Amino acid sequence: MMRLMWLAFVGVLLVLAQSVAAQARNESLAPLAEQISPAVVNITTSTLIEGQTGPQGIVPEGSPFEDFFREFQDRDGGDNENRPRRSNALGSGFVISEDGYIVTNNHVIAEADEILVEFFPGDGQPAEELVAKVIGKDEKTDIALLKVEADGPLKYVQFGDSDIARVGDWVIAMGNPLGQGFSVSAGIVSARNRALSGSYDDYIQTDAAINRGNSGGPLFNMNGEVIGVNTAILSPNGGSIGIGFSMASNVVIKVVDQLREFGETRRGWLGVRIQDVTEDMAEAMGLDKPGGALISDVPEGPAKEAGLLAGDVIISFDGVDVEDTRGLVRQVGETTVGKSVRIVVHREGGTQTVLVTLGRREDAERAEEDGDEPEAEAPAEEDKDILGLTIAPISDSQREELGLDADAEGLVVTNVDDSSEAFEKGLRAGDLITEAGQQKVTSIADLEARMEEAREAGRKSLLLLVRRGGEPRFVALSLEE
Repeated sequence: MMRLMWLAFVGVLLVLAQSVAAQARNESLAPLAEQISPAVVNITTSTLIEGQTGPQGIVPEGSPFEDFFREFQDRDGGDNENRPRRSNALGSGFVISEDGYIVTNNHVIAEADEILVEFFPGDGQPAEELVAKVIGKDEKTDIALLKVEADGPLKYVQFGDSDIARVGDWVIAMGNPLGQGFSVSAGIVSARNRALSGSYDDYIQTDAAINRGNSGGPLFNMNGEVIGVNTAILSPNGGSIGIGFSMASNVVIKVVDQLREFGETRRGWLGVRIQDVTEDMAEAMGLDKPGGALISDVPEGPAKEAGLLAGDVIISFDGVDVEDTRGLVRQVGETTVGKSVRIVVHREGGTQTVLVTLGRREDAERAEEDGDEPEAEAPAEEDKDILGLTIAPISDSQREELGLDADAEGLVVTNVDDSSEAFEKGLRAGDLITEAGQQKVTSIADLEARMEEAREAGRKSLLLLVRRGGEPRFVALSLEE
């Protein structure tokens, strides 16, 4: 009897759950759309393009037929083609304050001579169009901040916390797709923490329909908060196939705050070149597991002044564990310029803490750097085959042939066995090996000594610092025969 009652109770719960799910599926998004739509805007940009001179596209410049075709164009009204003309582009954006600050994508307004913002009409009222000025823009995250002057306070939306958005959460995309005017589409968060091409990328992937013209528009959660700025789509034909990307709001907020305060970004700068630590690298350096960011070079800058060294593995930055290079780059960039931070590194089998005062990345990118230091010349030796590589100390003629500085030192790779691990890991003729086992090598004897030391320490791999075209990277090669 009790069993029957229990089954009946479970059946009732299932019916109630199905009913609730059905109601959830049928619930309209219209109330939410009506609430947030007044803050979504269409953006039209206008750019003056210089007219062409001469019959471009018909005959090559300097052709004997050039005068003939120019005369033909002139008779056919071709002079109009040579006059400056305006090119228009469309995008989207959203208002973030009642006094008229608007967020959009940088690529929407880049190179524009005039920016017009059209507001959602609502309640049958005609759309209002205002001229906007650029407050600041950031190419790295593709974010721009605009400002309009309105007669009264504007409807605006607030940012939400993109870090708490879960895969499967419902989202709404709004904007001006394909120039069709105000439009709403719905979908879910398909993935988080997507990286496309930039150092500071943190994209939310969604299947909500995003098309050309949606760029710069908001991605809302079900609370009406902006958790992303619609930026890109993955498509073979230019239209939506359900794979769209929105820059996460927690990245956008920091950029917008700086643009609003300074008119430009001010990112922290550590001044190191870094790479991820692979399993074989970790083994070669005596680390318990892969992780952190391996410093491959320390040019002039804050890190060098503080005493960080090539070969150090950054495992903690300002009290936060470093998982990989991408995480470190973002964390450094989001740290206040001029702040002194504690950096914990793995060095020579132990850990050390270094205090570094961060510089400003934008200043560093504009500055000319010259961090080369002279070293002694290497003795002449014959080529030798080691670890699948044919190597020799670099000579003056090789420095000139490879376009290296006169003071470049190390072992030059003259050949790589196609079947070797070295070839598989990308080493090629012309590469310069400057360190082995995190110590400088200028002779084959140095390299053989580092190999023997690694074997005696029970290591299965040897870590090499390899430079190509001046760019350094670490590669771990197996010592097993």
